[in-house]
Amino acid sequence: MKNHFKFLSAFILVLTVSVQAQEKTAITFHESHEEKKKNAPFSDAVQAGKLFFLAGQIGMDHGTRTMVQGDIKTETAQAIKNIQAVLQQHGMDLDRVVKCTVILSTMDDFAAFNEIYTQYFTKKPARTTFAASGLARNAKVEIDVIAVKE
Repeated sequence: MKNHFKFLSAFILVLTVSVQAQEKTAITFHESHEEKKKNAPFSDAVQAGKLFFLAGQIGMDHGTRTMVQGDIKTETAQAIKNIQAVLQQHGMDLDRVVKCTVILSTMDDFAAFNEIYTQYFTKKPARTTFAASGLARNAKVEIDVIAVKE
């Protein structure tokens, strides 16, 4: 019974500290660095403490607001460049990315996507990849990331 009480006391202490830490974590919904996206119904980046949760990026050239022309490799490179632009806005680069979620329009593109992805994400962040139909702007790929700022 004494060991059970010690365990329960330790568990309550850890739970209390965890809840207090979460309550004190400021959450910031950052405005887009792109003028044309300032009225979008989402944030490019949401910060919770040192964590940055970036909105998904597709192969869109934000200067022209059009999709890049080409295959999955071209779209992947542009999506990653878009991620880099958001990270740079917040003083980070791809090396600060700890988690990627990748949505492909078809798993048939997996190998070609991976050829480009591995050139940019050299630190090998954790990753989830799946396929779904109907991506925004008929994109072939969408990537979102979580990054940690020092």
